[in-house]
Amino acid sequence: MTCVVDEDDPFPVDDCLFAETFSQENLYSLVGHELKIRQVFGANLGVAAPVWEAALHLCRYFEEQRVELRGKRIIELGAGTGVVGILAARLGAAVTLTDLPLALPQLEANVSANMPSSGWPSLPPAVLPLSWGKDHMNFTSDWDLVLCADIIYLPQTYPLLVETLTHLCKKGAVVYLSSKMRKEHGTPGFYEESLPSRFNVELVHRDDKQNINIYRASLRTDQ
Repeated sequence: MTCVVDEDDPFPVDDCLFAETFSQENLYSLVGHELKIRQVFGANLGVAAPVWEAALHLCRYFEEQRVELRGKRIIELGAGTGVVGILAARLGAAVTLTDLPLALPQLEANVSANMPSSGWPSLPPAVLPLSWGKDHMNFTSDWDLVLCADIIYLPQTYPLLVETLTHLCKKGAVVYLSSKMRKEHGTPGFYEESLPSRFNVELVHRDDKQNINIYRASLRTDQ
């Protein structure tokens, strides 16, 4: 059986997505750093396996806008391959990468593969399990930045994600979210209704060709 993954709709109803397990390595040149990212495609990892274009867009946005990451305390949600958080760590941030337990071995492997020869400029990235709306209270609220790359595609998770973000941002963290705007998965509704229920939300970048938006959000003061 041949499976074709359409990035406009990479979440088919059947089980053909990554039905066979295989891996591949890709090199990405981002903000002057070359990252070697291993992607393990298999039925268990599903959408956590690939480097999605929205993640690369967020990395490039940080470079174009000269967003200062050095010295920042950063947590990434649904990190997948870890490309965004690993880049932030290479740039001097203290990074915690989180995802569901099944995705952690891939994350840990990519962190190890991308340690600079001179060592990490700050602390080595931490890799921890985080299930939105369940164990977010195990994490502190004193982050500078929360990063989210292409994690808005399952409407039933949206209230859990907002609850998690609210906790993580209690002390003033800024959230950057990069998303392919899939109407069929309710992605626009998350940014128009779910997130604004607790956050001030600003569209800071739009790629019409790729249909990718980047948003910056901060917890509303009345929360």
